[in-house]
Amino acid sequence: MSGGHADSRPLFIQIKERIEDQIVNDQLHEGDQVPSTTQLSQFYKINHITVLKGINLLVESGLIYKKRGVGMFVADGAKQMLLQSRKNAFADDYVVPMLQEAGNLGLSNDELFEIINKLKGSDPHEL
Repeated sequence: MSGGHADSRPLFIQIKERIEDQIVNDQLHEGDQVPSTTQLSQFYKINHITVLKGINLLVESGLIYKKRGVGMFVADGAKQMLLQSRKNAFADDYVVPMLQEAGNLGLSNDELFEIINKLKGSDPHEL
């Protein structure tokens, strides 16, 4: 599904995350119909049970909902929930370790902000 074997995560997780990305990137809006499991399984050439497993994770998390006999739709507030979740993960995965290392190096807040501000305007490929 990812165009190679580099992504070792299960396909149902990749499906889930792909739909989440579409919500965050405004490709799917609140109230929009999500492609059916049949459409997704044909598009990605994977088993429909695998797709259903990813879709069910989205339903369980409240990001999409099912209308019996009609299809699945993006829930109200889904984008905001995803953004908040990703911000929390960003803090846990990147900011907390950065602050710990800054403390280990004895960097002051001013020094840390100076580094961040300097790099924030840089081309990320040059880092």
